[in-house]
Amino acid sequence: QGQLVESGGGLVQAGGSLRLACEASGRINNAHTIGWFRQTPGKERDLGDFVAGITWRSGRQLYADSVKGRFTVSKDTANSTVYLQMNSLKPEDTAVYYCYLDPTSGSRIWGQGTQVTVSS
Repeated sequence: QGQLVESGGGLVQAGGSLRLACEASGRINNAHTIGWFRQTPGKERDLGDFVAGITWRSGRQLYADSVKGRFTVSKDTANSTVYLQMNSLKPEDTAVYYCYLDPTSGSRIWGQGTQVTVSS
């Protein structure tokens, strides 16, 4: 079973930047896509909003329309880590951000979540 460990959340003013990291272990060789969802109060994690993802082999990037041009997802294959660089943050970006891994076969794996709070 794989494991995802997130880091990098925190409090930032509107217009500021944060970088989240998701370090994967275990099933990384079986990874198809690694990325991020975010959960706002009142929503369950699995019903949260897709933010961004990257395919592990080809590096193809996927973004939600709400973050295009502001967020960048990247991967460090050597360290089995995926990053989410978040720029021009807005109060509506406030959420718990969860890293996920979709394997080529099997069920999705989730990280523990990291809080991002953007003050106005």
